[in-house]
Amino acid sequence: MLSERQKLILSAIVDDYIRSAEPVGSRSISKRGDVSFSPATIRNEMADLEELGFLEQPHTSAGRIPSNKGYRYYVDHLLQTGLLTNQEISQIKHELVDRILQIEQVIQQVSVILSNLTNYTSIVLGPEIFNTSLRHLQLLPLGDNRAVAIIVTNSGHVENKVVEIPEGLPISEIEKTVAIMNAKLTGVPLVQLRSKLYTEIASELRKHVTNYEELIQSIDSAFQSESENRLFMSGTTNMLTQPEFKDVDKVKAFLDALDQTDTMMRLFLGAQEGIQVRIGAENSVEAINNCSLITATYSLHGKPIGTIGILGPTRMEYGKVINLLGYFSRDLTKILNRWYK
Repeated sequence: MLSERQKLILSAIVDDYIRSAEPVGSRSISKRGDVSFSPATIRNEMADLEELGFLEQPHTSAGRIPSNKGYRYYVDHLLQTGLLTNQEISQIKHELVDRILQIEQVIQQVSVILSNLTNYTSIVLGPEIFNTSLRHLQLLPLGDNRAVAIIVTNSGHVENKVVEIPEGLPISEIEKTVAIMNAKLTGVPLVQLRSKLYTEIASELRKHVTNYEELIQSIDSAFQSESENRLFMSGTTNMLTQPEFKDVDKVKAFLDALDQTDTMMRLFLGAQEGIQVRIGAENSVEAINNCSLITATYSLHGKPIGTIGILGPTRMEYGKVINLLGYFSRDLTKILNRWYK
C-alpha cells in the first residue's frame, strides 16, 4: 500500500514523463506547485518506489521513469480524467454528426478523428465483428487455377472473392475441403476464422487432402478480405513520432503487427463492456508490448456491437484518451440507436 506522499510523487513523475519523454528527477518534482517536499525527501521516496517496482532507472541518470506496474497503479488509482475542451467537443460533433450519414463512414471517420486528436494509432472494429459468424462457405472452380470463394454470414451478408487454387487439384478434394470447413466452422465468429483455419482445419485436412497447405492459403485470403471490411485503422505512422520508437527493429515489428488484420483483431478478444486499459505486456501481441491499448465499446439497444481502441506508448496521456473514448462511445451509441430504432 503506497503512502499519500508516494502516491503524489508517483503521479507527478508519470505526468511529467508523459509530457517530456525524459527521465524525471527529484529537483524537477520539487519545483511543482502541488509538491511541497524537499528534493532529498523526494529522492528517498523515489528509491522506495523503484524498489517496489513502480519506477525504473533507464541509465546512469538520476531520473526515473514509470514501469508498467507504475502506469497500472496510476491508471487504476491516481488518474483524473478531466474534461474535453470546447474545441475538441465542437470538432467531434461537427465531423461525426453533421457530415456523416452512413454507418461505415461513421466508423471510418471515428478512426480518423481519434488519431488526429491524440496523435496515436486508432483502431475501430465495425458493428458485429464479434457477433457475426460464418453460415456457409462455397468454393466454385473457374479453371486456370482459380476459384470463387463465397462466404455467407449469419446476418445474410455475402462476400465473393476470386482466389488462386493449387494446379491440378481434383474437384473431389475441393468438395471434401469445403465439407470439412462447413462442418467445423459454421457458427464460428468471423474474427476467429483465420486462426481456426491454421489449427483445427489444417489438422483435419492433413489427413484427407494433398496440397492442403496451398489450399488453406487460398481460403485464408478470402477470410482476410471479410475481416478487413470490419476493421478501420488510422494514424498507423503516428507512433514513429514518439521518442520510444527510434529503434528501427522495434518500429518494423510494430508496423508488421499493424499490417496483420487478424493480429490486430486478436488484441480485442475478450474485450468487456465499457472502457479497458491494457498496459505493456498485458497486451497479447509481443510487438506492442511497449505500448498501451485503451478500448471502449459502443452499443445498439443495450448490446455492445463494436469496439474503439487507441494504441499508443506506455507514456500515454491516459486521462485524455479515456475521456475521448468515453465521449465517442456515448455519441456513437446515441447515433446508432437513433438510426436503428
